[in-house]
Formats: sequence, C-alpha cells, structure tokens
Amino acid sequence: MAQEMDLSRDEYYTNRELSWLLFNERVLAEAKDKQIPLFERIKFLSITASNLDEFFMVRVASLKDMVNAGYKKRDIAGMTASEQLAQVNEKTHQLVNQQYNTYNRSLLPQLSANGLHLVSHHEDLTKEEGAYVDSYFTDNVYPVLTPMAVDSSRPFPLIRNKSLNLGALVTKKNGDGELEFATVQVPSVLSRLVELPSKADRKLILLEEVIERNIHKLFLNYDIVCTFPFRIMRNADLSIEEEEAEDLLQEIEKQLKKRQWGQVIRLEVEDGIDSRLLKLIREELSIPKEDIYAINGPLDLTFLMKLYGMEGFDHLKEHSYLPPQTVPELPEDADVFERIREGDILMHHPYQSFEPVVRFIRQAARDPEVLAIKQTLYRVSGNSPIIAALEQAAENGKQVSVLVELKARFDEENNIVWAKKLEKAGCHVIYGLVGLKTHSKITLVVRREENGIRRYVHLGTGNYNDSTAKLYTDVGYFTCSEMIGEDATAVFNMLSGYSEPRSWNRLSLAPYWLKDRFLHLIGREKEHAEAGRPARIIAKMNALCDKDVIEALYAASAAGVKIDLIIRGICCLRTGIPNVSENITVRSIVGNYLEHARIFYFENDGKPEYYCASADWMPRNLERRVEILFPIEKTPLQEKLWHILQSQLRDTVKASILQPDGSYAKVDKRGKEVYNAQLSFCEEAKAAAKEKSGKGHKRVFIPKVHHNE
Repeated sequence: MAQEMDLSRDEYYTNRELSWLLFNERVLAEAKDKQIPLFERIKFLSITASNLDEFFMVRVASLKDMVNAGYKKRDIAGMTASEQLAQVNEKTHQLVNQQYNTYNRSLLPQLSANGLHLVSHHEDLTKEEGAYVDSYFTDNVYPVLTPMAVDSSRPFPLIRNKSLNLGALVTKKNGDGELEFATVQVPSVLSRLVELPSKADRKLILLEEVIERNIHKLFLNYDIVCTFPFRIMRNADLSIEEEEAEDLLQEIEKQLKKRQWGQVIRLEVEDGIDSRLLKLIREELSIPKEDIYAINGPLDLTFLMKLYGMEGFDHLKEHSYLPPQTVPELPEDADVFERIREGDILMHHPYQSFEPVVRFIRQAARDPEVLAIKQTLYRVSGNSPIIAALEQAAENGKQVSVLVELKARFDEENNIVWAKKLEKAGCHVIYGLVGLKTHSKITLVVRREENGIRRYVHLGTGNYNDSTAKLYTDVGYFTCSEMIGEDATAVFNMLSGYSEPRSWNRLSLAPYWLKDRFLHLIGREKEHAEAGRPARIIAKMNALCDKDVIEALYAASAAGVKIDLIIRGICCLRTGIPNVSENITVRSIVGNYLEHARIFYFENDGKPEYYCASADWMPRNLERRVEILFPIEKTPLQEKLWHILQSQLRDTVKASILQPDGSYAKVDKRGKEVYNAQLSFCEEAKAAAKEKSGKGHKRVFIPKVHHNE
C-alpha cells in the first residue's frame, strides 16, 4: 500500500544547489541555440554569468559557512555541506568550461561574421589601433586609476568583491631582481567596451586590455615581468541579529559595507597565468585550489549585456515578442476604481501592461475620496513611479503606510534610499516583522463612497517594479471584494501592529497558515483519487524544494492523482520513481521572459479551485517569509488561468522536461505542433487589446475549462 511506503528516502530527492546549476545550464542552452538571434544568445550567456555570481555570493558562501562551523546536518537529499560543496565545485567548473566554449567557439566567430570584432589581446592591434588605444588610455583611463604596489611598508590592498583587477609581478629598475606584487583595479565607472576607429566593420577591445598594454606607465620605477587579470567573489550573505539591532536601517547599512570584506569564495584568473603570481594571490587571499577558476577568455561575461545594448545590430535581436499591450478592461482613459467595481480584473504581465497598477496608485494619490493607501514593497525600480505616487499621496494628506523590505537581497541599498525618501514625504514606513522577510505583493486603497467605506485591493505574484514587469511573467489581480478587503486590512494590521487575526476570509498567509493550506489542498486531491473521484493538480512556480510538500505530492501521485508541475528553476522532486512519482511530470520553461508567476489548480472532484501566490514551495517562503495565497473565484478569470497553464503544458519550443535520471531534455517535437507559449501569449494580448478598442473584430479564443483534459 502507498501509505506504508517510506517517502522520505534520500534517493527520492535532488540537492537544491545541483538542481539550480541544472537551471543555469538550461539558460546556457538558450545561448547555444542557433535558432535564436545572435544578440539574444549573447544576452543569455551574460545572464548565466550574473546568475553564477549571485549563486556563489549566497548559496556557495552559505555552504562554506556551514563547513567552517562544523555543521553536520544533512540536506533534503542526505548530503552534508562538504559533500554538497565538492559536487557543486565539480559541476560549476564544467559549467564555466561550457560558457567559454560557447563564447569562443560559437559566439565570437558569429559576431565577426556579422561585422563586430572583439580584439581578444592587445598584442593583436594594428599600429594605428595601438596608437589610438594608447592615447585613449592617457586621456580617459590613466586619471582614474589607482596603482598599488605591495612591499614591506604597503600591505596587500583590499580587493573588492566582484571587481576586475590586473595583478602584476614587477622588479625594481636597477634593483636586485626581487619580484614584487602590484595591482590596479579596472574602474567600473568607465565603459568596459572601448570602440576602435574602423572604416568598415566595428571593432572593440576590453578596458582591461587597454590598461594591460599601458601598465608600465603606472609603475615607472619598475620593470613589468607579467600582467594578468583576476577577479574575486566574496561571501555576500548578510547575517543580521535583528533582535539585537537597535535600528534595522543602520544595521543593514553597516552590514552592506562588510560585503566588500567577506571571505573570498572564488578566484577567477586568466588561463595561463604565471604560477608565481597565482601563488602570491592565492596565499594572500587564502583560497584553496578547488575555488580557483582558470578562464579561457575575458573574466566576467556580464559585459555582454552592454554589448547587447549596442546600437546598429537590431537585425540580430528578437522582434517576434510584442511590447506590453493595453489591459482590455483598463484602457488608458478609464477610471480604475469604476472598472474594478464593475468586476474583478486579472492581468497577465508582461503581455499586458503593468501601467494600470501604477495608475491605480496615482489615481488613489490624487482622489479626494481616498483616505488611505497601504502597500508592501519588496523590489522597486531605480526611478519608481510608484514611489513618486506614494510621496504625492502623503503630501496630499492621505494616510500612507508602506512596508519596505530592507532585507530584499542585493536590493538592500536601494530600499534604504526609498525608505528614507518615503519617510521624508510623510509616509508611515514599516520595516516588517523581526526574523521574517515580507515577500507578499499587496496594495490596499481605502475610499469613502456613497454607501460607506470601500476597499480596493491589488494582489500580485510579482514585485511592484515597473522595469522588471516588462521582463518577468506574472499575474496581477484587482478586486473590491469585501471579504478580501477585510483580509487585506488584517494583513497590514499584522505587519504594523503584530496583531494576528483569529481567522481569514479568503487569503492564506505564510509563515503561519499557508503551508498547512497547501498540504490540505494536496491531501484533499489524494483522498478524491482514493475514492475514485476526479483529482488533478497543476502547479506553476519558480522553485520546489520543501520536503513536506514533496512528500505530500508523492503520496498523492501514488494514490493516482495526475500532477503536472511547471517549475522554472530548482526542483528537488524526482519523477518516474516506480509507485511513487509515476504520475508526476515536471517541465521548466526558459524563454524570452523570466517565468515568475505562481499559479495553482486543484481539480477537487469536478469543483476546481484556482489560486495565485507570491510564494514558491520552498521552506524559506512557507516558513520564514510573509507570503500571500489568494483564490481566483470568478469563472472568466479562472478560464484565463486555465488557459495560461494549458498553454505552458503545450509548449514544445521553450520547455524542458525533467527526466527520471535527474537531467532535463527539450520536448520531443516529433508528431507535435511547434508551440511557443510566450509568443502565443503576446499575440493573444495584442488581439484582445485590438478587439476591445474596436480596431478589429478578431475574437481571442480562450477555451472553456475542461477540467478532465
């Protein structure tokens, strides 16, 4: 019997770090795909590099901390921290080799064939180009540089996290020939790409090559023996004792500075570096051999994003994907409150514009009948129109409460700036609950109307960031349902006043109630299947690594529940385990947009329930964050969610399927239509906007819900 099975066996689970590396490999597969326009492939390669940086600064750093602390507890797959580190190291070295093979063998030759040449070494410059580079160095680069020599009176300098540096071995002119170390940081304030004068094709050289060519001008009393670039990665995982912190704002500001001083966890050097120079850097920074990456090409491939932004290569970019379209229910001249009163609205970004969300807050800020605006902010854009609207609302005398999550990783600095700005404008700024990150996406507008107070609510699966809303796929929901309005008020009271409501009408919140809710919904499907009633689960999210949830899914699968999971990144569940997960499929979609929405469907004996959430099925989301799950109960909106899920299950272009051996393989297209869900959503959004504006009569076909498909 399924009930007697031990579903917690180590071999039923995949380590989360190794699963994440597989995700980054899927991003790299996009860079390798010759069907994709060349500049898009460059962009994907750049993304794999920035992903890897963050992975090291946080996840690898955390594993190293565990090893240093003698932490022996095993992970979901039964591995110790040191076992995980060993495997992560091996896989990461393989991944980096793949990155540079793709760069050197595929992308560089393709760029040259398209009239864009990257000069790999300054020795390859012509005489004229060399003269140009030297004068460019003198005029633009030299004044910015700070050359640093190391000797008995000058200690080894602080090498900043993620900075690119040139290390050199030098000897004093007319000295005894003793080798000394010198270094100079490649300044990030200057463009890393230097364009060379060229009559026909375009030619570029990297800034570090320009500096290396002229490094003798920085150390005039020395002979340069050798020069090589190097780059380090430091532990950037902040550890904040919130209970002890008098002022969280100050404590985080203090910790941010420490990021530059954290333990060095990776050293990248150019392949072929002088062994004496490498030994010196290694010993000064205390780096073990396995953490050294010898790179066959330029260090830090994130510069490719700058290359992607170059003008003149539009024909090598993707143009099939359309810009965000008007939300049919919320045309630009519409009164947002009036339209929400007419009925709940579900938006699908970035296919549909994020502008109505910004307009919702702007309108609330100006509307004399609006009494209060309350909002959670996790990540916002650099020049956020939402922040500006909240400031205006406070200046207009409204009650404005904003929860700014200071602990949003790598956005801490940004969020501190916004928090101070909002406080200055007269907003009441909350910094969340001690020990928890507030990751939920909710806005509440309280408005005085003829029949009394009405509450308007926006709930979403993505951040209130108008920039990333053009790149991340998310769903947003507007409602003025009384039940949800009451819950929204309770959410903000809980965040600002620590008052937990006795019960909730419609919303479920982590860290207190949400995990149990999910386990209940999965368990209910299992019971339906055991009783021979219709049972099915479709769940879309970014990551799945909560052991309790996976065990519940295994139990449901063993009972006969068909489970389709659409998981972009980490998945610790294994498919195809006999009698355990044979009814489970897992697919990952990596495409033009970053899949970010969390959508859940439960068949429930033919009375299906649909939910959206800010949370993934991860312990951090379910146990250490404030997250919100909200139901979608109106049939037309449920049909939209069903269509999103079915379209992604149909995808044969951008989907990869998790195999029983833990690897991922692209969908076998034989006998299947070529279907790209993201592209299809673009076209549907355009057709819907066109139909609503009266410019055309084409109907958008969103199929009726057939739950037993």
